[in-house]
Amino acid sequence: MDKRGSRRKSAARTKRAGRASADKPHSRVRFWARRVAIWGGALALLAALFVGLAVAFAARSMPSYYQLKATQTAQTIVVRARDGTEIVELGPSFGKWLTADEIPQVMKDAMISVEDRRYYSHFGIDFWRTGGAIVEGITGSRSRVGGTSTISQQLARNVFLNTNRTLDRKLREAVLAMALEAKFSKEQILELYLNKVYFGGGAYGIDSASRKFFSHPATELSVAEAAIIAGLVKAPSRYSPTADIDAAVARASVVLRLMKEQGRIAPDVTVDPSAVNLKEEAGQNSVRYFTDWVLPQLDLLLPETFEPIEVWTTLDVGMQRAATAAVQSNTPDSAQGALVSMDRDGAVLALVGGTDYVETNYNRATDAMRQPGSAWKLFVYLAALEAGYTPDDRVIDTPVRINDWSPRNSSGRNVGEIDLRTAFAYSINTVAAQLGNEVGFGTVASMARRFGISSEINTYPAMVLGTNEVRLIDMTRAFAGVSAKGNSVEPYGILKVETGEGELLYQHEQARSTQLVPDYVAAGITDLLQTAVATGTGRAAQIGRPVAGKTGTTSSNKDGYFVGFSSGITTGVWMGRDDNKRVGGLQGGTAPARAFAAYMRYAVKDRPVEEFDTDLQLPEWQLEPDDEYMLGDPEDYYFIDEQGNLIEPGTSDSPREDPFAEEFDRTLDPDRQRAPRSSRTPPAAATITWGRWRSAGGGRRFSR
Repeated sequence: MDKRGSRRKSAARTKRAGRASADKPHSRVRFWARRVAIWGGALALLAALFVGLAVAFAARSMPSYYQLKATQTAQTIVVRARDGTEIVELGPSFGKWLTADEIPQVMKDAMISVEDRRYYSHFGIDFWRTGGAIVEGITGSRSRVGGTSTISQQLARNVFLNTNRTLDRKLREAVLAMALEAKFSKEQILELYLNKVYFGGGAYGIDSASRKFFSHPATELSVAEAAIIAGLVKAPSRYSPTADIDAAVARASVVLRLMKEQGRIAPDVTVDPSAVNLKEEAGQNSVRYFTDWVLPQLDLLLPETFEPIEVWTTLDVGMQRAATAAVQSNTPDSAQGALVSMDRDGAVLALVGGTDYVETNYNRATDAMRQPGSAWKLFVYLAALEAGYTPDDRVIDTPVRINDWSPRNSSGRNVGEIDLRTAFAYSINTVAAQLGNEVGFGTVASMARRFGISSEINTYPAMVLGTNEVRLIDMTRAFAGVSAKGNSVEPYGILKVETGEGELLYQHEQARSTQLVPDYVAAGITDLLQTAVATGTGRAAQIGRPVAGKTGTTSSNKDGYFVGFSSGITTGVWMGRDDNKRVGGLQGGTAPARAFAAYMRYAVKDRPVEEFDTDLQLPEWQLEPDDEYMLGDPEDYYFIDEQGNLIEPGTSDSPREDPFAEEFDRTLDPDRQRAPRSSRTPPAAATITWGRWRSAGGGRRFSR
């Protein structure tokens, strides 16, 4: 018995040990499960506490409802033409603030249906929607229509945050959304959202969007119109009815379907968004070239301000339309065209920077650097006239070599002796080269600077033919200076700036004008410019009244230029390709001159005909007989001997070294041994022997 009892006890102990051994893994699992649950609960509690504190802190520091109402995200700028006509509105437009009671219920329903269907049941974050988005990201499904952010999250992002897609920003967005829900009612949040959300085209809020797209306030929105506006939030540029009506209608149809599915409109309601009457927007194509040039100037003219402003400009709406039509109808295929037109005081009346702003907004009127060709000869002849030439003086069209440069005429031939007027009218290159060489290429560059050319200028001999790259607006300014009888002209585009309440912030004051060249020089160059249009290369620019101007064509017909003036309006036209390739048949006297004429016929139609003042009232030193001309204050002259050596006035023939003696020795007229100090400078190169002949005496002299 004892042995059997002992065996039974031993078997019982073995059985209990086995059971204990089998229960041990389960105990460990339960143990760790309990620990994970405890720690997880503790962490979740801490996280909830942290989020709660963050939300409470955010809600406490958040601006009040009325402060949020008054907050705007950017500045609104209304740009007006010189007659007060609104030509463009830039920046955000906020419309009228609508209270929750004023907002049509159909607008609320449309927005909630497409953007946040559980808006009234969540507390700022829709966990069901967020979870679905996570599943979509894992499975790659793209069946959802809306985004993952609730209306509260979108409002928080629009008001307080940026649009960066980072985890940090999303977490802050969630906290702020819950803070909004904690601080404001659902109706207040929806009111803030519908008055601040961006709908494209600069329109912030439903009232601004309704007025922009449908020409009436948001209080009058129909179901279809509300669906179109609600559909814009996802992608304002893609679904804008003014940009893509088909995309806007398709998106609105999705909104209407969701409204029916969610019971916000009756299933049997039939709405056709394609039948909505959209507002017709005035063409703002070429006007944007002007505003792109003029608006950056506000940074210099105004103190820093973020309040809405109205900018009154110099732009003439009718002239801008005429300029646009002239450029578009005359510019050769595959080429671009630009036009700048300014009044006698520098006010820019029209500015076109290309054939199509939508296609390319690069402003060729103010930014492009292109060669002006023979239009640059304006400065060569101005320098020559200031040095003592007159339009009637005789010059010689003959082959020329200056250092290693030998210019040729476009006709391929030389005509011999002609007057200065004819040489300019027919744009004879060899004469321009000789003039530039005589007066000095540095002098020509200085004259261009004097008349407002701001780009870099080289003084190689070929510069007289317009090889320096310039801006069209600068060349137009230079010709405007000639039109102003040799006085400086400063282009400007802003007349005044006012706040939305009418407070004057800036008023244009006419810049002080300085005389750039003497009156007789301005009269002489006007004579030459008028002849160039009347009988020379610019005949296509004639408009039935006096016109003065100059053509320009660069090598291989890459650029065509015409700049001229009539009745106080100066206009410059450029045409060419952006890639600087050849344009077949393009010359300054063809398409650019025709565009000039087409525009100017409209521009001057209401202005009186003005005859040009080309009467040269020459200074006495040019009018006196040669013998008397050489007399006067000895300090005004260089005295040189027969070998061209400089001698001091009032002394014996003691020579003094003259750095220019060699050049004078080659070209000195034996009948004239003196040249006025005020009218002589060393030529930049001394490899030609030519001069101009004074009609009264036939003597050759050097002028500057």
